[in-house]
Amino acid sequence: MGNAYMKQHLETATKTGVLRISFKKLNEVPEELKQLESNLRTLDMSDNKFASLPPWLGNFKMLKHLTISNNRITNLPEELGKLIKLDTFAAHGNRIASLPDSISALSNLKIVDLSGNKLKIFPSVFNGLKKLNSIDLSKNEITEVTEEACKDLHVVEINLNQNQISSITPKLGECPKLRTLRLEENCLQIPVVIPLMRDSTISLLALEGNLFDMKALAHADGYEQYMDRYTAVKKKLY
Repeated sequence: MGNAYMKQHLETATKTGVLRISFKKLNEVPEELKQLESNLRTLDMSDNKFASLPPWLGNFKMLKHLTISNNRITNLPEELGKLIKLDTFAAHGNRIASLPDSISALSNLKIVDLSGNKLKIFPSVFNGLKKLNSIDLSKNEITEVTEEACKDLHVVEINLNQNQISSITPKLGECPKLRTLRLEENCLQIPVVIPLMRDSTISLLALEGNLFDMKALAHADGYEQYMDRYTAVKKKLY
């Protein structure tokens, strides 16, 4: 991307608080962005060739929306946790295998998209974040959801489709705000999902493509309780 083009982008972003530099074949985040630290609210750097993010990105204290999808990023800097106003974080289609603990400081975070990465366990860094609405972890390599990962989880919707999950702690069903849980195309057996149907507030549980016949689910313990919640929500919508 030429200097004149970048200068024009930066001048516009200074006025609008919005910068989009996607599809620019960039190998690293341009240093020139530093001049926007005090006023940038939306930053879209998707569809480039970044392998990492610079630590100074944490200085963008006004940033509310960060998109770094479809790059080559393998890890995220701890400084990400300094983005205290961050509302939306989209990083799908990268090579991220773990998340920095500092994400637990992002108290305004509402929407997280980490689909299509290399995560092997459900991250525990989302515990305690009270404003979370949705977490998309589909198309990763997650094999289990542990009790540690959901001991203080306040999220409305979780997408775990197309992972390799065979084990889920019953504690996931006890998350007070959880209403939608997507688990399609995993490695689940019926006994694992019984607590999610019987002992939860989940009203939409998507389970197609696991290691059981969906017809058999109707005879499992907890199915009636789940269907009562499902039907009640449907009635409210119509």
